[in-house]
Amino acid sequence: MFSSALPSSPYSDFHYFPFENSSKKIQHMVPDICVTTRRAWKSQMIREQEAAGSQAHLSSPTPVSAETSPEADEPAHFAQIAGPSKRPRILSVAPEPTLCPPKSKKRATMSASSSRTQSRQRSETLDIESIYRSSRSRSTSTFPPADLHHRQLWITEDGSPGENFVSAASVVTILSRSYKTYFKNLDDSSDTSFEAESYPATELEYPNANACETYYILAPKDPDHYNPIMCLEQSLYTIFECYLTPAQQALFGTLPTDFLQDVDNTPPSSPLTQLSGYSEQSSPVKFPSYDPCGMNHLRLLQRSIRRRDGPLFLSTMQNINQLLRALKYPPLPSDPFAPAPPNVLIEAIKGWPSSEIPNRVLMRIIDETYQRSVGPHALKLNRYEAFSSEVYGELMPSFTSDIIAATRLHKDSLFMDLGCGVGNVLVQASLETCCRSYGIEVMPTPAEVGREQLRQMKKRCRMWGLSMGEVELEEGDMLTSRRVTELLPQADVVLVNNKVFQQSLNEALRPRFLDLKEGAIVVSLKPFVSSLNARVTERNVDDISAIFDVFERPYRSGSVSWGSGGGSYYLHRVDREGYAVIKQQFENQRARSARASRR
Repeated sequence: MFSSALPSSPYSDFHYFPFENSSKKIQHMVPDICVTTRRAWKSQMIREQEAAGSQAHLSSPTPVSAETSPEADEPAHFAQIAGPSKRPRILSVAPEPTLCPPKSKKRATMSASSSRTQSRQRSETLDIESIYRSSRSRSTSTFPPADLHHRQLWITEDGSPGENFVSAASVVTILSRSYKTYFKNLDDSSDTSFEAESYPATELEYPNANACETYYILAPKDPDHYNPIMCLEQSLYTIFECYLTPAQQALFGTLPTDFLQDVDNTPPSSPLTQLSGYSEQSSPVKFPSYDPCGMNHLRLLQRSIRRRDGPLFLSTMQNINQLLRALKYPPLPSDPFAPAPPNVLIEAIKGWPSSEIPNRVLMRIIDETYQRSVGPHALKLNRYEAFSSEVYGELMPSFTSDIIAATRLHKDSLFMDLGCGVGNVLVQASLETCCRSYGIEVMPTPAEVGREQLRQMKKRCRMWGLSMGEVELEEGDMLTSRRVTELLPQADVVLVNNKVFQQSLNEALRPRFLDLKEGAIVVSLKPFVSSLNARVTERNVDDISAIFDVFERPYRSGSVSWGSGGGSYYLHRVDREGYAVIKQQFENQRARSARASRR
């Protein structure tokens, strides 16, 4: 609106200047004609009147009244910017009016032209509402609901590990100098069968048929190294808790919840009474009551470990294995045509709730495999170039489970790990969800160890009677691999542990994500976008990362191998539909601004 005199309305342009400045200028004002440019919001009714040729509103210096203010038909995003104020919101303000007479006509003309140019530029800037990546409906930016993709956990094949099986005894043999004697014969000090040079051994029956592993019962010199006695104990307790019914558990005894104290009196000479427990007078630990033929094997096992009683440990393990074999190979029926009774330990898998592997079983299989196939090669894995993209680091199993839950992996998913190291995440994802997995690693040593870990994981799963998804490992460069190019369009989840990746490698990976399908998720330790919830501008509206809807999530302390503290990881969900909506909004606002500038 234009005015030939200073407006007398309390809502004049001077109202928006500081009070002290405006009063001084009014006192020194000369009676010259001043031109004030103003853009105000007009209601739809006023715009229709203008289109019809009405000039009444064009010449009026009065601001938009409450009746015609944007309160009634203003868009919601403008109302948020305007705030609670009832006075008209001016979308652009002209430069400060000149209150002194111009020195020449030419200079006045140039000043007016410059003012119009600046007003147009400010109008173009202020007319475009700020658009952010997450400003669209949240219904399109959340992850899809969890789908119940049921899988068959159990397998029907034989559980024999076969050739090239790496057992607990194999690990001790490889690192024999790192182990020492643990057990002894308390009744015969001359017995050397439990010395480290003799490799004292026992066995543990696993749930599946023909699945058995040999353990050398020695102790590591370094407490941080693999401990076969502790490993055996944890595996046995896992079988007891997750594969046995309460009635079957009663045959083995009860899990010890505290350490047994040594008994000073001499154990009974009878083997039966020696294994059946002790009276309340001779032991401070109260055993549950069993029938005359029963015994608390699990308590005796822990007691033998506490006392380092080798003969008691071996005899107790022998009794435990006999009970496990009786459950695995029940007696055949008298009728030769009757079907053979099933392995009750495998039948227990069918009763697991929600067709999910119990976390204790999952972690036990992962630990067993890692300790035997990766642990002995720890020194070789630490040989890498510092401060390079080849620095080796691992995600802990608990962190991997969090990623699997956050991305909704299931048996029909394709999971990819770019820079998979030894394949820890791949084998865990395939075991936990039975999904199809692919990983690529450029460094030869981790790639070789990863292939060995995959072979041992398959054997371990058979021993525990469980199925796992298909896993494919490749040694090569993720940027040039044809297999990566082939699988990326099919991938549902892509993991990139880029915590130490150089910026050049991260930038080279970003164009590869354009091949991902709608809804695919990229998980990384560093974001592939410049900033989260970035404002959409001319500079980034066509950026590659604009197709991502990014979420930041925390991980707990102890979730990664390179540090004890927590941190953040990022979920990038491909959302081209949401991006198209945002880009259309941006284009529409840019077009409206251009039309307003031409007017």
